[in-house]
Amino acid sequence: MAKSPEAEHPLKAIGWATKDTSGVFSPFKFSRRATGEHDVQFKVLYCGVCHSDLHMAKNEWGLTQYPLVPGHEIVGEVTEVGSKVEKFKVGDKVGVGCMVGSCRQCDQCTNDLENYCSKMILTYSAVYIDGTITYGGYSNLMVADEHFVVLWPKNFPLDIGAPLLCAGITTYSPLRYFGLDKPGMSIGVVGLGGLGHVAVKFAKAFGTKVTVISTSINKKKEATEKLGADSFLVSRDPEEMKAATGTLDGIIDTVSAHHPILPLISLLKPHGKMVLVGAPEKPLELPAFPLLSGRKLVAGSGIGGMKETQEMIDFAAKHNILPDVEIIPIDYINTAMDRLGKSDVKYRFVIDIAKSLKLE
Repeated sequence: MAKSPEAEHPLKAIGWATKDTSGVFSPFKFSRRATGEHDVQFKVLYCGVCHSDLHMAKNEWGLTQYPLVPGHEIVGEVTEVGSKVEKFKVGDKVGVGCMVGSCRQCDQCTNDLENYCSKMILTYSAVYIDGTITYGGYSNLMVADEHFVVLWPKNFPLDIGAPLLCAGITTYSPLRYFGLDKPGMSIGVVGLGGLGHVAVKFAKAFGTKVTVISTSINKKKEATEKLGADSFLVSRDPEEMKAATGTLDGIIDTVSAHHPILPLISLLKPHGKMVLVGAPEKPLELPAFPLLSGRKLVAGSGIGGMKETQEMIDFAAKHNILPDVEIIPIDYINTAMDRLGKSDVKYRFVIDIAKSLKLE
């Protein structure tokens, strides 16, 4: 007979979980494994709220295992390290992102691309190597293999910076991999939400000229004046879109809702690259001729490997790249999820775990 979540491991933990597709969260007692020889145990201080958490809470991708404790933008302070841990010590500030395991042996893993390993283990709602279900950062305590932990840069804010562990690496990685990080390039960012606003900040830090593409003119001031975008396009304005035909070297498409991509492809120069990082529930329609006529590329990109994630967080600290966040207590999470579903946040909720999660 399977043990209850509270009894399967020796370390008592508490978090907030949803137990069914209603997506309603409530306090939840469970347990973490003891700190193994390669493990880092840390007290969770803050955890970002990703749109993926909302999809998973309601099982919109068909992957959810309940009870679900989400959270993969987790930062905290090390309280214990295993006997063979080399990179961390007690008191270090650390982070855990979207994955906590992989096979460590395949071509992807040996080339620092653990995120594309076929046996990659997600930080929550996945089966860990010991056969138990993983629980995320809406909780007071984490235990993770040191390989999947990043060292937080000194004097870099933990609370504001937490979303970089998903939103940051998800946008940094395609800019780097697809060569869209060269000064003077013209880069488009579709959507100005949790991912999009961070994409703008990274693209600007690389020295590119950034165009924000949105369905709403209401975001123009925010994009250009606050985030520093060089120009703004309303995707529903045919004249604006036509005038911008063939002007972009690359596009990072962050939109997770169903949307037409033909108008976006038309914005690319010949050999231009459009990279999808959002995950719409329904398939997008992909026309062939606009790709053939300009040798254009439509690609996808996930997060990044652990080496690149550490590189990203160090780059962000060096250039003071921080998401725009709203700090909330854990008992606000149901309201936050409702607001997230309505895009009513600029641009990322971050839960203050240390101050608001009661251990009783």
